[in-house]
Amino acid sequence: MNDTARPDASALDAAAVALPEVAAARPEGPPRRRATLGPVALVVAGGLSVQFGSAVAVLLMPRAGALGVVTLRLVLAAVVLLALCRPRVRGYTRADWGTVVAFGAAMAGMNVLFYQAADRIPLGAAVTLEVLGPLALSVIASRRLVNLVWAGLALAGVVLLSGGGFDRLDPVGAAFALAAGVMWAAYIVFSARTGRRFPQADGLALAMAVGAVLTVPLGVAEAGSKLLVPSTIGLGLAVALMSSVLPYTLELLALRRLPAPTFAILMSLEPAIAATAGFLVLSQALSVTDALAIALVIAASMGAVRSQVPKRTAEK
Repeated sequence: MNDTARPDASALDAAAVALPEVAAARPEGPPRRRATLGPVALVVAGGLSVQFGSAVAVLLMPRAGALGVVTLRLVLAAVVLLALCRPRVRGYTRADWGTVVAFGAAMAGMNVLFYQAADRIPLGAAVTLEVLGPLALSVIASRRLVNLVWAGLALAGVVLLSGGGFDRLDPVGAAFALAAGVMWAAYIVFSARTGRRFPQADGLALAMAVGAVLTVPLGVAEAGSKLLVPSTIGLGLAVALMSSVLPYTLELLALRRLPAPTFAILMSLEPAIAATAGFLVLSQALSVTDALAIALVIAASMGAVRSQVPKRTAEK
């Protein structure tokens, strides 16, 4: 999504980055050995913005419904990004447009499924189950046997989170979260392809517009005129800014100075941030078992990313 993006051909590296819209933004050359505190803080701030934005979205659901919230988020985020990026629409091939449409469809599907999950199960559990999608893609794409260990660790976390079965969690909500993870994996793939075909954040803005168009009929069918209430639009704009525009901007700035593997590891903290947001904003308390389950999935994600970073010889 940035103007210096030069994506690596390896699907492994794209899969390692937990927020796929920047999967193609790896800096060229060897990654720096030490990340400064500044870009790390930007990434953490972006994660906080995304997850607290999701918590605000849950508060908005009684007013507009899960599908209405998705529509408000994508429509308002698309308006802001299109105004900021002013993407060029001429000069692209049919394959370019096919890629951006697929990216937008994956974005819409991921958001629709995730908000359906967040409407039924705690935010921390929803994000923990969702992050299994990128983790599975990472493991499948990898040829390293050690990643089977990380997959097993993640599976142990999911079993703990579900209490041995999904009866403790709403089974429909858990299914939506897992399906959102599948769409997140697709999002990773098409984000990387879009980054190769469109300059700067143009592809992201256009894909956001596609996602908005796809979700408008769903939101209107569920919420109707409720979407036009000024206070609802205001909260929807807050969700769009917190969950899309602000974190994308912060991550863009961070990736100019932060190696992609370090970024991916920081993104692995998303379930913990989501659980914190759920506790502070939505009063969704975590049991000790839930906290341990989330910690296992975070550890598995970090391990999978680190095992994919090739060892480099020290520079003289």
